[in-house]
Amino acid sequence: MNVVLIGMPGAGKSTVGVLLAKELGYGFADTDILITQRAGRTLPVLIAEEGVPRLLEREAEVGESLDCDETVIATGGSMVFSPRAMEHLKAGGVAVYLETPIGTIAERLRKHSREARGVAAPPEMSLTDIYAARAPLYERYADVTIQCGDGLETVVEQIVRAIRA
Repeated sequence: MNVVLIGMPGAGKSTVGVLLAKELGYGFADTDILITQRAGRTLPVLIAEEGVPRLLEREAEVGESLDCDETVIATGGSMVFSPRAMEHLKAGGVAVYLETPIGTIAERLRKHSREARGVAAPPEMSLTDIYAARAPLYERYADVTIQCGDGLETVVEQIVRAIRA
């Protein structure tokens, strides 16, 4: 069984994913890193050169092609826009939504601009707009929802308890 982490950019999917993989003795995969490796360019460069729609296609391709077991998968925040990718990922594991308050997301993203992070959204969309568009999809695909307001260790413990229940 895999653990598929979904949620907004800045929710902590990559950081929690590494800690969770260590706790479970699982492998770790970050779809954003896989996209950049396949493309040979960073997410911000891909968005600048090819646009958001093509990045979403690349993200879907990576999600649909992942074939792993006992792996924690940190998805890109926009993976939920690809039903086929999400169905594929959920077929091999449990989807965990790291539900993080918008204020926390905004604070984390202040350290790195949306452009520098490679957030897949049109520049005219506010963070609140992005959150509003994605939250229903995270909720739809989630098998487990974890409220992320506490420390990382607490979040990892909550995930472990939820998936072992």
